[in-house]
Amino acid sequence: MRRLYLRIYFAVLASLVLFALAAMVLWRMVAEPDGRELAAIAHNVLAPAAAPAGEQQAALERVARGTRLDLALFAPDGTRLAALGEPLAAPERAGWRHWKGGPSWATQLPDGRWLASRPHHRRGPLFGLFALAMILLAMALGIYPVVRRLTKRLERLQNGVEALGAGELSARVKVEGRDEVARLAGSFNRAAGRIEELVGAHKSLLANASHELRTPLARIRMALELGKDRSEIERDIAELDALIDEILLASRLDAKEADMGTIEAVDLTGLAAEECARVDAELDVAEDASCDTLTVRGVPRLLRRAIRNLLENARRYGAGEISVQLDSTSKVAEIRVNDRGPGVPAALRDRIFEPFYRLPGASERNGGVGLGLALVKSITERHGGSVRCEDRPGGGASFVIALPN
Repeated sequence: MRRLYLRIYFAVLASLVLFALAAMVLWRMVAEPDGRELAAIAHNVLAPAAAPAGEQQAALERVARGTRLDLALFAPDGTRLAALGEPLAAPERAGWRHWKGGPSWATQLPDGRWLASRPHHRRGPLFGLFALAMILLAMALGIYPVVRRLTKRLERLQNGVEALGAGELSARVKVEGRDEVARLAGSFNRAAGRIEELVGAHKSLLANASHELRTPLARIRMALELGKDRSEIERDIAELDALIDEILLASRLDAKEADMGTIEAVDLTGLAAEECARVDAELDVAEDASCDTLTVRGVPRLLRRAIRNLLENARRYGAGEISVQLDSTSKVAEIRVNDRGPGVPAALRDRIFEPFYRLPGASERNGGVGLGLALVKSITERHGGSVRCEDRPGGGASFVIALPN
C-alpha cells in the first residue's frame, strides 16, 4: 500500500480483530459455567444410578435450580436418564465441546454417568459473527477520521516540499497541532523561508554585482581606446579586483556552513591599534576595560576586515577626524568607529547595511560599491554579535560593533 493512512488504518483494524478474538476467548473462560464445579454439586445431589427415572429427573431439577443451564444426565453407555431444557447429545469425552447449538461442557461422574451442560439462553454462531461485525464497523468508523486527519497533514507537507522543489520558493504549509507532524511543518516553513531569503539575496547580489562590474570594465575599455596612462588603468583594475574579492567574501559569509577560518582568541586592542595606524585614526580604550574583556573568540582575518571596512568608510565619507573607542562589559566587547561626516538619517540606518546600498547623493567615484557595511554586518553576525549606526555627539556618525567576550 502506497498510502500511509491506509496502512495505519488496516493495522489498527487488524489489532482490533485480535483484541476482539482474545476478548471472546476470555469471556468464555470467565463468563460460562465451570463444569467441574457443577459435577461436584451434582455428585452430592443426584439420585443414585439405579433410582427410578422420575427421581433422577427431580434430582436434576434441584441441581439446575438457580442456574440458567440446559442439563442432561446420561448412563455410561450414552442412554439419556434425565434432561432439563433443550436436549443435549450424549457426550463422547469430558471437557468443552462445540456441539450443535453452541459450546457445551461434559463431565463424567464417579459412578460412570455423564453430566452435560450448556447455557440455557444461548445465541447461535451467526449472532456472534453479527456482534463482532458491528463492533468492528463502529471501531472502523471512529478510527478513520483520526487517521485520515493525520495523513492529510502529511500530504499537505508533501505537497509543500514538492512545490518548493519545483521552484515555488514561497511555498509554506499550515502548522496544525503540537505533535511531531506540526513540528515537522514548522521546520519546513523555517527552512523554506531561509532558502527563499538566500536565493533572493544571491539574485540581488548577482544583479547588483553585474552592474557594478560593468563600471570599472567600461572605464578600462575607454582608457585603452583613448590611450590613457597606465596608472589610471591599474587603478581601475585594482578597484575591479577589490570588488570581486568583496563579492566572493559576501557569498561565503551567506553560506552558514562555509569554513571561514580557525577560531581563536583575538585581542581587539592590538587589532584596532594596527588598523588605526593605517589611516592615522585615534584609538581610545576605556579605563575600566581589561585585556580579558577585550579578548573575543573569532577569526582574526574577518574581525580585522570588519574594523578596516568601518575605518575606510569613515575616511571616505568623514571630514578628516576619525577615532576608534574600545569598551567592554562582563558579556560584550564594543568597537566604536567615529567620524565627523554628514551622518546617516535615522530612517536609513538599517538600509545602509544592505548589499550595494548607497546613501542618496553618494557617487560611484567616491569609491566603494556598497558592500563594505554589508560585510561588516555579516562578519559580526557570524561571530554572534551585532552592528549598529548611531549619531555622534557634535556631528557625524558612530558605527558600533558588539561582540560576545
